[in-house]
Amino acid sequence: MQEKLEFLIALATEKHFGRAAQVCGVSQPNLSAAIKQLESTMGVPLVDRGARFIGFTPEGERVLEWARRIVGDYKAMRADVETMKQGLTGTLRLVVVPTALPMVQRLTATVWSMHPGIKITIASHSSTEILSKLENLEAEAGITYLDNEPLGNVDEVPLYHERYHLITSVDGPLGTRDSVTWEEAATLPLCLLNTTMQNRRIIDRAFAEAGVHAEPMLESNSIVVLTNHLCTGVWSTIMPRIMADSLLLPPSIRAIPIVAPELSTLIGLVVCRRDPQPPLTAALIADARRLAPELANAA
Repeated sequence: MQEKLEFLIALATEKHFGRAAQVCGVSQPNLSAAIKQLESTMGVPLVDRGARFIGFTPEGERVLEWARRIVGDYKAMRADVETMKQGLTGTLRLVVVPTALPMVQRLTATVWSMHPGIKITIASHSSTEILSKLENLEAEAGITYLDNEPLGNVDEVPLYHERYHLITSVDGPLGTRDSVTWEEAATLPLCLLNTTMQNRRIIDRAFAEAGVHAEPMLESNSIVVLTNHLCTGVWSTIMPRIMADSLLLPPSIRAIPIVAPELSTLIGLVVCRRDPQPPLTAALIADARRLAPELANAA
């Protein structure tokens, strides 16, 4: 049964029978047959099928919720027993919004120094992707925005607040200012993260609250792309100060606080709500809580 539930979760993640089968290491006919067996056991269709995967039936969505819970609890049980035998081991998979990447090494360094038997992987994703990966058991924890968009069934550990600055050339029209308004920032040629990123949606709302509409001249999902354009001195961007400091921009580029309104958003650790938590996740939560005051002061 557990294997069939894992197949269902993989199908929810990949939204394609062939890719789901590949992820699970089985043939597509075997995966399809297993899901049909699950449907027979439940007595209802779980998947809308056509020439390709369409989606889940209402019953399928409910079974998927249970599948995630059951498989997650089973893996947590296995991890708990393994920890009793060998101590804390395994791989901690972290998924992080791009603007939090400069802070993440403080957390991972703390975790690894206290638990050197573990391995850590870090991937950068949008906030929406982070919640999906947690839900589908593709990551143990995420670092994302806590107070801006719904998070769902997760436990949270607040870490620090992002505070937004205009990053611009000292030779530009606002480059010598001690602070700027959102209305003034909107007049510059901006390069911003694209709207798949919650950071961008936060910025757009701040412009709207200031009564202006900013139309960026360049959009990307890559901080590297924004950095390269900033270094030309032609473009400006808006990002948290801590992100700007981590980019080691040339002295000709300044970070200027944006006011009216002065905006901050809460960043924190999120994990799927589970009691008890798997040992690795529980250790991460404890380390994050200990580190939170230091991160808050650094930001």
